[in-house]
Formats: sequence, structure tokens, C-alpha cells
Amino acid sequence: QVQMAESGGGSVQAGGSLRLSCAASGFTISSYCMGWFRQAPGKEREGVAVIYSRGGTTYYADSVKGRFTISQDNAKNTLYLQMNSLKPEDTAMYYCAAASTGWCPHVNTGRVTRYFNRWGQGTQVTVSS
Repeated sequence: QVQMAESGGGSVQAGGSLRLSCAASGFTISSYCMGWFRQAPGKEREGVAVIYSRGGTTYYADSVKGRFTISQDNAKNTLYLQMNSLKPEDTAMYYCAAASTGWCPHVNTGRVTRYFNRWGQGTQVTVSS
């Protein structure tokens, strides 16, 4: 059974850090484009970062570049998102997702979520000023 379970969300003050994890089961993440997305209330879901380890590809949204780092541990079949220098505008529900495309679309690609066919339930991140 395919499952993706996010953890690590919480409430922090601006400037703080959090590390999100996404434990996958039922499939091997090294064969997929893996990504982190977020959705704030009243806004569309947007891409934050994606990674395809076989191609050595990572893409970041401009809003998080230099502050967030996406990585994965294939032995643990787990995806991570290290978030530093957090800002109030980073407040959102964060989701991990997998795409069986064999390549990674850039997160700035229009309607990028359509490439991803496996999703976790999300973990809430709240950043206070």
C-alpha cells in the first residue's frame, strides 16, 4: 500500500528553523521526482522544492531559495525539507508528493501539481512575527 506521511511541522517564531520529513512506503522514492508543496488558506497549492536523485536535479521556488533545502535518504525512503530563516509568509500546510514522470518539472511550471500523483496528508507550519 502506497503511503506518504509528513511530520516535523509546528509553530516557530520568524527566523527560526524546522525540518520536515516525509516517510514513504509502498514505492521507492529514488525512482520518483519528489517534491514539497504548500497551501495557505485561501491560496492555491504551490510548489516549494523538488528533487530527482537519479538525475541530480533540484529546483526551488524563488521565495524559498537560499533558505530551504530539499534532500532525501534513499536508504530510509524518506524525503526532507530543511527550512531556515522562516518568515510569517511561509505559514501554510506543507505536503510531500511524488511524480512517476522519470524527471522533475520546475516548481515554477504552471499547474505543476498536475505532474504529481501521490500525496501525503500534510503537516502544518506556522511562523509568527
